This record gives sequence, structure tokens and C-alpha cells, in this order.
Amino acid sequence: MDKTMKIMEKFIIPFVSIIIAFIVGMIIMLALGVNPVLALSALCKGAFGTSASIGTTLNKATPLIFTSLCACFAYKCGVYNLGGEGQFLFGATMVFCTLHISNIHGLPGIIMALLVGMIAGGVWGLIPGILKITRGLNEMIISIMLNYISTLFMGVIYTSWIRDANTPQTPSIDNSLMLSKVIPNMRFTWSFIFAIIVGLLMYYGLYWTSKGFKLRAVGLNMTAAKFNGFAVKKYILISFILSGAVAGLGGAADLLGTQYRLINGYGSGYGFDGVSIALIAQLHPIAAIVVSIFFAALRVGSTSMQVATGVPTSVSDIIQALVIVFSVAGMALTKLPEFETFRLKYLTKKVEGKV
Repeated sequence: MDKTMKIMEKFIIPFVSIIIAFIVGMIIMLALGVNPVLALSALCKGAFGTSASIGTTLNKATPLIFTSLCACFAYKCGVYNLGGEGQFLFGATMVFCTLHISNIHGLPGIIMALLVGMIAGGVWGLIPGILKITRGLNEMIISIMLNYISTLFMGVIYTSWIRDANTPQTPSIDNSLMLSKVIPNMRFTWSFIFAIIVGLLMYYGLYWTSKGFKLRAVGLNMTAAKFNGFAVKKYILISFILSGAVAGLGGAADLLGTQYRLINGYGSGYGFDGVSIALIAQLHPIAAIVVSIFFAALRVGSTSMQVATGVPTSVSDIIQALVIVFSVAGMALTKLPEFETFRLKYLTKKVEGKV
């Protein structure tokens, strides 16, 4: 029964956080002299009102799914990979460079690009992992620094080495390498399907395999796992490599499915958005997919909300930030000894039939 209650908490906390965030957002709208019901209706219609808007929302959610899954996998092993953005960009950059110098097109080129993205992201994730297990360095600082290196390296590519004439961007990839739309009149491509598949595979691997159990055990208590014979350093390294590979695959899929070229500002904010989504989703891969779509809907629908009611798009950013704050606060609340005492008393009364 205690296990059932803990599972319910994982769903209740994000749901309540979203409700409270929207209530605060509605109060802000009232203060601006806008009908909040009309504004929220416009937001929902902008994100899900037509097949085109649904496709745009799913398309915007795709990179967020990859970077949030990257964070989920690493955090499950008890390490903090804040380099999802760098691994995403490094994967996309290496894919573009590989496609630029090779003469492979069509399906073979797409398969090669996805593999290159995974390998590049895995290698970029390997760096903080090695430094952590060999030198004891803080993985958060190292992974954040690598984000800047990836961004600057990509900048060198599109401003100098593979620049498109006088424009600070690279040429577009070949048309035969572009991922097609899943449904003709909707914008989202097969990159979204790849993201869903990765999420399902991650869920299965973490919760239904022995290796996944060991990885989660390391994340729960590294000392206990070590005394039980688990190769803790190996699992830490694996978590960095695989989480980096997921982000790198996201960069490759997004380049082939949406972006098609490297350009200034590409991928900015994806990494930290992914971390926020992972925390709201309670580090659950399936929940991360749902929250990613929710975040994308806020961004896509905010434009329609502004056009219909005049509410600034920053209101949707406020709602998004409040969801993060309330979710993290809710998670912290459940860790307090007082909350655990309350839960035990409630369960005791439940067993005794008093509740």
C-alpha cells in the first residue's frame, strides 16, 4: 500500500503543480485586465486547435523529449548530467560535418547520420564521466563547461569552415537526407517517432531489466550498491555515455527533421529545459514525454494567446517557471521527515480501518 501511495505522489505532484501554476497565471491575466478563460482557450486552440498546430506542437516537443530523457537516465544513476545541450549540439554538428564531407544520400545517409549523432553525443558525455570517476571532479561544472565548448565549436563551423556565402549559417543538407512528415498535413516528422521509441526503450531498460535495476540501485545509494558488489564506477560511466548518446541522437534527428542547417542560436536552452522537464516528470521517461509536449504547447499556444487577447507571451514563460518551482517544492516536501511521519500515520489508520 505504501508503494501505491508513493506512485500516486509521482503523478499528483506534477498535476497539482500545473493547476497551481495556471491559477497564478490567471491571476496575472486578471491583473492585466484580460479574461483568463478567453486567454487560456486561445492558448489551447493555438497549440491543439488544428492539425497544423498539433503538428507544430509535436515538432517543438521533439528536442525537449530527447534532452529530458538524457537528464532522466543520468539522474537515475545518481549523477547530474547538465550537458544535454552540449551533447545535443555536438551530435548535430558532427552529423552535419559528416554529411558535408561524405557523398552518401537517401536512407543510408540518414542511418549513418543517426549513428554518428549517437556516437558523438556519447563521446561528449564520456568526458565528464571519465573526469568524475578518475579525478573526482564535479560532473555538473564539467558538463556545463562542455555546453559552451559545443556552442562555440558549432559557431566556428557556420561562421568560418562551412559558411553559406556571406550568411552566418551553413548550407542546407541534401533533400534526400531530410526526414519526411509522418502525416502529410502535419508538421512533425519521424524524429518525433524516434523520440517516443527512445522513451519507451528507456522505460523498459530502467524498470524491466536487471541492468536497469542495478543502475537505479546505484542512483539510490552508491555506497550500499558498492558494498553489494555493484561496479559503481562502470554504471556511472555507462549512464554518462548512454545519456549523451540520447541527446546526440536528438541533435541528429532534429537536424534531419526540422533544422536542416547549423545557425546562430540553434539549440539554445534545450539542455536546461530538459533538466526542468525531467524534474517535473519525477525522472520517469514516459512522464518526461508528456511534460515535454506540455512545455511545447505553452510555447506554441502563447503566440495565439497574444494575438487573441494581447497577453504577453512572457505569461506562458511565467506559468512554465511556476510549474518547475512548485514541482521541485513538492518533491522536497515529500522528503521531509514530517511528511514521512504523516504518511506512516495515514497508512496505519488505513490498515486499522479508521480512514
